[in-house]
Amino acid sequence: MSTTGRKSSSQASTARMVRDECIADGACVEAIIARLALRFATGIDAAELADLALDMHSADLRKRDRLERIADLLRHRPDIFAMLRETGAAVRHERNQEETDAAVVKRLAAGFDAAAMISLPASVQLSSLGDEERLSAATDEIVEWLERHGFTGADRDILDIGCGIGRFESALSSAAHRVVGIDISSKMISIARERCAKLRNVELRPTSGLDLADFGNASFDCVLAVDSFPYLVLAGLAERHFKEIARVLRTSGMAALLNYSYRGSPALDRADVHRLAEAHGMQVVVAGEKPFRLWDGNAFLLSASDGTLRPNDCSGVK
Repeated sequence: MSTTGRKSSSQASTARMVRDECIADGACVEAIIARLALRFATGIDAAELADLALDMHSADLRKRDRLERIADLLRHRPDIFAMLRETGAAVRHERNQEETDAAVVKRLAAGFDAAAMISLPASVQLSSLGDEERLSAATDEIVEWLERHGFTGADRDILDIGCGIGRFESALSSAAHRVVGIDISSKMISIARERCAKLRNVELRPTSGLDLADFGNASFDCVLAVDSFPYLVLAGLAERHFKEIARVLRTSGMAALLNYSYRGSPALDRADVHRLAEAHGMQVVVAGEKPFRLWDGNAFLLSASDGTLRPNDCSGVK
């Protein structure tokens, strides 16, 4: 095969990948830019990706408009794309064969520390494009969804697994009795404590990431996990955390898992969540929906079954 042929084949492959990311599921422009930054960490610059987006043809006016907006941002703000690439690259999403679960968690913690040093907003939601206002709007949208599903309330104690820089602690503090945020990143916990210092009903703790051993049985009414379960899946700790969530939830408590994995298979995620929920006495209320406009996460909502006997709890006390 000629050199020209190899280059043409490579360009065609890249174009297909750009097309898949740009028009596959109707995600917002910001989410698509974030996906492109993760997919094309090296080897092609923002201007080239912009050209590929513009070369795509679509009879759908909404898709065409989206492609033009993507190309415009890539062409005129290559600094944003470079920042997203750097932030995304700080946290490696593959696991080495020889790594233990604990080693994966330790590596991820260091990665999140590094990502927070590059961009606080992008470190917790890449599709914020590093913009605090975009992150705040996406956070508010998620909180509104939680409120519609009865997740909040003046009597509710909420545990946030993977709290990052404390954005949900700030957003939920006025709609809950108590909010406890935990994270494996010491840098993010430090930032979250600064941001939430004036919130009397917010507590922020570092965690091992291996379990919820710091909390007793039936300690919380609700458990929130936004973009943290994909890393538990990577570390082989998802099933253990399902068991732990079931243990710390009070009777009829709720768990919101917003993104279960990054495997790219919604069907596999739904199957796993249903299997683990059933195994640990929970019911799936929302199964992998995409309810958000400003973020492309898949939402799962679970309810603890009435009368479930929690693991390690033989007292029968709810």
